[in-house]
This record gives sequence, C-alpha cells and structure tokens, in this order.
Amino acid sequence: MKMKLVYCFDAYCGVCYGFSNEIKKIFQDYQREMPFELISGGMIRPEKPVHISSIAEYIKKSYPTVEELSGVKFGKDYLWHIYHPEESDWYPDSLMPAVAFCVFREYYPGIDVLIASDIQKALFDEGRDLTDPEAYRHLLEKYPIPEEDFFPALHSEEFREKAEYDFALTRQLKVTGFPAVFLQVGDLKFYMVARGFTKYEDLKRNVEAVKQAVQQKS
Repeated sequence: MKMKLVYCFDAYCGVCYGFSNEIKKIFQDYQREMPFELISGGMIRPEKPVHISSIAEYIKKSYPTVEELSGVKFGKDYLWHIYHPEESDWYPDSLMPAVAFCVFREYYPGIDVLIASDIQKALFDEGRDLTDPEAYRHLLEKYPIPEEDFFPALHSEEFREKAEYDFALTRQLKVTGFPAVFLQVGDLKFYMVARGFTKYEDLKRNVEAVKQAVQQKS
C-alpha cells in the first residue's frame, strides 16, 4: 500500500520551529521508504495588515515553553520585535513565506522539510521579516535559484495560487492547529500521527503503529 507523510506547518508557527528538529529526524528515517509532503497552513491571513503588537504579549508568554519542550532557542533579533513591538515595523502574514516555500520546493523537490526549517530559522533565529522578499535572498546561496527567476516568482500569480492551494488542503484536512502530521495511505485515507509539539520517539511510534495496522488489514 502506497504511503506518504504529510506535514502541515506554518512559517510563523513558533511550535513548528521547535518541532523542526523532530520532523527532520523522521525525514531521515523514512525518506527512502516514502515521500514527504509539506503543506503551508496559512495560520496568519488577516484581511488587512495587523501589527506584531497584537500578538507580541502572547508570544512573550509562550515562547519559553517551546524552548523548554524542544531545546531550540529563539534568537535575540526575533525577540527584539516581541519585547519592543512599539518600535517594530512587522505586520505578519503567512502568504509571502508560503509562496517562497513553494518556489524553493519547485526547484528542490523532495527536501521540503529542510527548506521549511531554513525559512523558519530566518524568522525565529535571525529575525528576518518574512513579508519582505529580501528575507529570502541569503537562502539563494544554499538553494541556488537565479535572482531574476526567484524574485519575480515571489510576486507571480502562479506561485500565489500554489500557496493558496496548500492553505485549502490544510482546511480540507481539518487542521486547526500546527504542527500536524498525517500518514497518508492510498489516495484518500489520512491518519493523524502528531498534533502539536511531539517528541521524535512518540512520533515514530505513532507512524509505526499506523503502518502495522494498515499492513494487518491489507
């Protein structure tokens, strides 16, 4: 039976940032056995731009928990915006990073997990504004794409539609929080194996349990 791991994340999801090391270990374990698909969730999609100050207090309270659970650290350049929101010029929106992710994925298929992790590092560690196209320029060294192709793609209807399609898939899977991981069996069956931060050992145990159950049925 054909299987695939599907990971729903969002570039602005701090818990996903903490989860990145766990999902990368799973990727290393299963990359030769089954494909991985990452889907951007569209967690922050305001009708009108909303300033970072509207969520800064929540982030201030929640990010230490993510650090404690995962061992990751949020960078000082990111946290400056959280502790000085009145001076920040950030208006978070999930669309631009989702589009950027789609562009990188188009050129470098099969390593979605690594691309997503680097985009999140750009925000949560390095403090880059993901709504600014320049936030991705440094990634063109690691994932070479000609600048004359990459930056127009960020503003193209083609890649915006790909990002919006990812958002629609997330809604179709009824994902209400990130991260969420599914084991897809065949074309239509999706088994949730992680919701929220999940340790590598627990996630692997869940994947193996679903695999075993499916194999016993077939």
